[in-house]
Amino acid sequence: MPQTIREALDFVFENIQQYKLFSGFEIQTDFYSFITQNLMLFGGLVLIFAAIMGVFMYFMRQTIIVMSRLIEYDLRKLIYNQYQRLDTAFYKKNKTGDLMSRITEDVSKVRMYLGPAVLYGINLVSLFVIVIVSMFRVSTTLSLYTLLPLPFLSISIYIVSSIIHDKSAVIQKQLGFLTSISQEVYSGIRIIKSYVQESKFGKYFLYESNVYKDKSLELAKVNALFFPLMLLLISISTIITIYVGGLEVVKGNITPGNIAEFVIYVNMLTWPVTSIGWIASIIQQASASQHRINEFLDIEPSITNNSDKIVNLQDSIEFVNVDFVYPDTGIKALENIDLKIKKGEKIAIIGKTASGKTTIAELILRMYDATSGKILIDGEDIKTLNVDSLRQEIAYVPQDLFLFSDTIENNIGFGLESHNIEEIQKYAEYASINKEILELPNGYDALVGERGVTLSGGQKQRISIARALIKQPNIVILDDCLSAVDTKTEQKILSYLNNELQDKTAIIITHRIQNLLDFDQILVLDNGRIVERGKHKELVELKGYYFDILEQQQLEENEV
Repeated sequence: MPQTIREALDFVFENIQQYKLFSGFEIQTDFYSFITQNLMLFGGLVLIFAAIMGVFMYFMRQTIIVMSRLIEYDLRKLIYNQYQRLDTAFYKKNKTGDLMSRITEDVSKVRMYLGPAVLYGINLVSLFVIVIVSMFRVSTTLSLYTLLPLPFLSISIYIVSSIIHDKSAVIQKQLGFLTSISQEVYSGIRIIKSYVQESKFGKYFLYESNVYKDKSLELAKVNALFFPLMLLLISISTIITIYVGGLEVVKGNITPGNIAEFVIYVNMLTWPVTSIGWIASIIQQASASQHRINEFLDIEPSITNNSDKIVNLQDSIEFVNVDFVYPDTGIKALENIDLKIKKGEKIAIIGKTASGKTTIAELILRMYDATSGKILIDGEDIKTLNVDSLRQEIAYVPQDLFLFSDTIENNIGFGLESHNIEEIQKYAEYASINKEILELPNGYDALVGERGVTLSGGQKQRISIARALIKQPNIVILDDCLSAVDTKTEQKILSYLNNELQDKTAIIITHRIQNLLDFDQILVLDNGRIVERGKHKELVELKGYYFDILEQQQLEENEV
């Protein structure tokens, strides 16, 4: 287009004098028509070139922007899959809000680099090459003067880009922190309200938001330097072009049309050159975000699934001199644990808080690996078995119950590929929750609030038990999951375990000793050690730790 406009202007300059010479002659009218037709032709060519440019720009954006969206999709899927691969220790070290920030905000920053930044970067480079080659073909002298401000532009970009990178990393980290605060506050909103701490947390969030705002404004101020600087340099180039171009026209080295051509070239470079700062900012932000993403993508889980050995408990679960230290805290949870649980046995584990009861359950599930010693299933080291197959064999109801924001039916049938309502009701009856569900307005179609907030603690526990039992597993682990139900309901659930799961292995972690009469083996833990083991009658006769707990519990019940 600039070349067409140059030819049009040169055509006018060349013919305007002749047009004036024909003043008063009839030929002037014909000459006028000749000039008009040619200018219309030049105008048509400019419109055609603009249309062609628009078509190619459309396909360019379709190619690159769509590609960036597809990569964004793949990257989010990759991070999500990595999150699912990572073990329990990882989630204890990292906050949920920060994980969410990396899969949302950081991925979006990377997409901006892969899409718009690449798009305009390619546009910048290709346009620079084409325009500069065209300029030097016309006039080397004028080109050198016109491009004189560009080295200053490069130096300024280099300096400011490094500043942007550092500030972007800090901002993304602060954003992840803000997300973590929000997630924690919303999850614990009932506690915050019950302690009337809304104002305190509001001030805390406001303070951290101001920190984010201040850091963002610092980055915005740095970014704000780019555009005025670019426009100043482009304006200087335009002035130089007109001044030097005028001198060159006087000397006869170029035509007046060349000056117009060069001015258009300079203006064509205005947006690409101005966008250098924006592109640099996006690249630096994407670099910081990709670094944060890579921090998680590069983590290899300590629990790996490298085996195809299917688990089907036939004999026993055995702990052989097992010690365990939590990797995130360094706390020793278990020490010298020797334990054998035969298939079909009903085992009870009791002990004070932090005595190691839950740790035994987590080691059987292989949420962690033992620090020393071995855990054997049917004589094979648990580390040599397929993790998915192992967990499929086990129904686990943890202390920290979790229900999804879905219907009660779907929560109970969560572990199954498919289910029917009759099956759901059957296992809800086993968990002594069926009657209460049917009394709800929508029955099994009732929606459970986020994390089960619309249900009582006892209801959540029993729904969780039904969800575990419906898997029909070979191993059932109930980790203090009957604490919120009454003694009668607990006895009913335990009765089901005794009568209906004769060939299954059940491990019950609880504090209610009077309900442990029918267990094959009772383990008493203290400070990570097994201090007593045996049946109820045997442990009572020992008059040791178990007996003391039983007496204390009976005394408390008599007082009530």
